[in-house]
Amino acid sequence: MIGRFLEDFAVGQTFRSGRVRIDTERIKTFGAEFDPQPFHLDEEAARDTIFRGLAASGWHTAAVTMRLLVESDLKPAGGIVGAGADEFRWPRPVRPGDELRIESEVLEVRPSRSRPEQGLIKVRTTTLNQNDEAVQVIIANLVVPRRPTPGGEETAASEHVDPAGERVSSKYRRTTAAAPTGDH
Repeated sequence: MIGRFLEDFAVGQTFRSGRVRIDTERIKTFGAEFDPQPFHLDEEAARDTIFRGLAASGWHTAAVTMRLLVESDLKPAGGIVGAGADEFRWPRPVRPGDELRIESEVLEVRPSRSRPEQGLIKVRTTTLNQNDEAVQVIIANLVVPRRPTPGGEETAASEHVDPAGERVSSKYRRTTAAAPTGDH
């Protein structure tokens, strides 16, 4: 699986997906298995809830979003590997018949301080319905490998901000990508 390396991403880049239609049966099937609450299972019971009608579970929306993200043109090398989320919200419910798509924007690109062979991109992914209304917004940090170099190693210079807020240049060894860790 080849895709974009850290060096291929820049702040402001946007990526989009195709569309997927959400139907009543999928809402109920997902709800029955993973989030068995009345507003995800039964139209009649859902009318008397905060949603005033059948609504997809937020986790169903998140799962659909993940599928759309994988199929979008974002394509980081090594796949979509999350290191955590800074924001995760559902501003409006997903209803039967909604057609969802995503738009992702790169907010930040930075090399890892502890793993010079990889870095992180901060991406805001907004899931939109057919009326261009946001139904989910997530700001996530994705682990992305740096571009391998001939021979597998290279001394590279980078710049970072130290705890006092000063920009500092540093040198490190870059090697072929290793498995991501939690210390980014």
